[in-house]
Amino acid sequence: MSNIQLVIEERPSLIGNFMVGRLLPFREKRLVGPFCFIDHMGPVDLSGNANIDIGPHPHIGLSTLTFLFEGSIMHRDSLGSVVEIKPGQVNWMTAGKGIVHSERMPVHAKREGQMHGLQIWVALPKHLEQMKPEFFHVEAADIPSWEENGVSFKLIAGEVLGHRSPVPVYSPLYLLEIRTKEKQTINLGHQLFGESGLYILEGAVESEGNVFGPKNLLVAKEGILCEFTMQENTSVYIFGGEPFPEERFIYWNFVASDKALIEEAKRKWVAQEFDHVPGETDYIPLPAPIKPIK
Repeated sequence: MSNIQLVIEERPSLIGNFMVGRLLPFREKRLVGPFCFIDHMGPVDLSGNANIDIGPHPHIGLSTLTFLFEGSIMHRDSLGSVVEIKPGQVNWMTAGKGIVHSERMPVHAKREGQMHGLQIWVALPKHLEQMKPEFFHVEAADIPSWEENGVSFKLIAGEVLGHRSPVPVYSPLYLLEIRTKEKQTINLGHQLFGESGLYILEGAVESEGNVFGPKNLLVAKEGILCEFTMQENTSVYIFGGEPFPEERFIYWNFVASDKALIEEAKRKWVAQEFDHVPGETDYIPLPAPIKPIK
């Protein structure tokens, strides 16, 4: 990867009793294109006490993307969606003016195997921040996959490199998986656009004489990934797109270009005025003490 501006290492963050590695937001780089939040979940052995059991909580102003390598999660939301996501599939939930959902491990998945995947938030364009909420589930077989010169590609979301994912995104962006078994030099030239980041899941990447290992996010200075070398058995995720002209504020699960929208969402959640998730009786309260919006 040429023109590296910033290297971000995963920082441990506890969600319930499940440890994740947080990549975005970062104090020096809050967004990469429209991507405003990325957690690397696991890999965690489920034979212990680790599990995902996140009760109903709200979102506004964003789309969430869940992509698993191992394990499964049961998604339920206030639209009435009930979907078990499995490895290779994509859950794409657009909050818009407001949605509530829960994420729990299915009974059959508890204490079996491992949990491993990515949780991602993508901010919505300003004119769509108050759109009606939506939910889409995309099967693994419908995600564009191809090979070039021994390199495997998968376009999880967006449009790039002459391919388009069926995930219904709302701004120009891309989330691209690249895997190699042998050492390979990758040259994407000027086919990417906007701001770009490269996350190393496993293996190593060499750029400009430097070698970077797993759990590192490389952010480009000029948003162009020109050329980099992937070592043997390496998997990376390149993501990014056109940045928004307005600043985005993030508070808990709320993202907005206007702090007033966040304040109203906080009020509504405390008053329990959001739509409820059918079949769910508990909920996650607004964090206290409330931190100022930055």
